[in-house]
Amino acid sequence: MKDLMDDSDIDLLIKVKFGEGIEDLQRCRLLIKQKIPTGLFVDPYELASLRERNITEAMMVSENFDIEAPNYLSKESEVLIYARQDSQCIDCFQAFLPVHYRYHRPHSKDGETFTVVSNADLLMYCDQEFPILKCWAHSEVAAPCALENEDVCQWNKMKYKSATFFEQTVGKMVDRAILCNVELFLCRLPFAVYKNVILQVPVGLTIHTSLVCSVTLLITILCSTLILVTVFKYGHFSL
Repeated sequence: MKDLMDDSDIDLLIKVKFGEGIEDLQRCRLLIKQKIPTGLFVDPYELASLRERNITEAMMVSENFDIEAPNYLSKESEVLIYARQDSQCIDCFQAFLPVHYRYHRPHSKDGETFTVVSNADLLMYCDQEFPILKCWAHSEVAAPCALENEDVCQWNKMKYKSATFFEQTVGKMVDRAILCNVELFLCRLPFAVYKNVILQVPVGLTIHTSLVCSVTLLITILCSTLILVTVFKYGHFSL
């Protein structure tokens, strides 16, 4: 996973590489089940807009979701992202998800805190029999077959190796013979270009609390006064 940061906005890019020699991937679909920690949130209205523009295929799973809640009052949420095949990599899938920081309590010393985005679950569904799934999959998970489809499919939850392993072994993938369902397959676990992402979140300092409250109150009084003056000066009242 990579994060492209711009102030309080973060674009998470997730890339999954299956490795050379894996054929017929086009008849399979990849679903990424990503947990969003309490320090971040995904805007469902932004997702709807991105879906309309065909930029990403993602949907919120969590119900009663409050995007305005601060970090200490929010709950962990969950998003389903339907990954797309990478046009520049024949055996790769990638997904895009915009996330945002929540408000955090001010700290007494450091003006920063950290939020960890943990590893996602990779789910795969193939329209026809795909023998190598017997090596990759270790359980089944029920999830919508497609973004705009109410039908539920049984997706295979897959094992995968992290990006750290991939970077060390790129160009010299090691084949491992694994006995799967009595048949012997040459199994290569897919690589998720992905590891836990630790995000540095800027927060306020408690020593600035009095100053911030005073300035906020002063600005509120000033703006309210200007509004009242304008209303009484230019407004038309009738009894």
